[in-house]
Amino acid sequence: MQQVFCGVDPGKTGAYAVIKYGEIYVRPWDIVGFVRDMKGIALAASSLRWPVTAYVEDVHAMPGQGVTSMFNFGKSAGFIHGALAGLGIPFQLVSPRKWKQEFGLSGGDPADSVAVAERLFPGVSLMATPRSRKPSDGMAEALLIAEYCRRRTAGGERERKA
Repeated sequence: MQQVFCGVDPGKTGAYAVIKYGEIYVRPWDIVGFVRDMKGIALAASSLRWPVTAYVEDVHAMPGQGVTSMFNFGKSAGFIHGALAGLGIPFQLVSPRKWKQEFGLSGGDPADSVAVAERLFPGVSLMATPRSRKPSDGMAEALLIAEYCRRRTAGGERERKA
């Protein structure tokens, strides 16, 4: 049976990624694009009877961050939860520590996430725009969260740790 696995990083440079049979894609965070893509996934998966599962990074306020930025961050996270629930896509929250441990990421250096994502998914572009000069750590992390979802979800093939 085919399955669809989604990963969402709701951070400032957030993104979402989808792993489904024969296709992997990752997009920078955009409310309209997210809803459009998730709606398409929900409809296609329903008609094909493919289970869909999403993992969303469990985010919290950090000391020293501004009130306005944290409010906007919380709104984005709430929107993601609401959109997934409204579309009938089951999701779980996963702490950064937990999913990063799966890939041997212990520090907070975003370049490490990019390196692991590029190694696991060499054909997938992590450039947020065609003009980008360096890969997006948010896109890399969303892709790694989707892979973590695939590894942890029933029916997902368990692979060696990166």
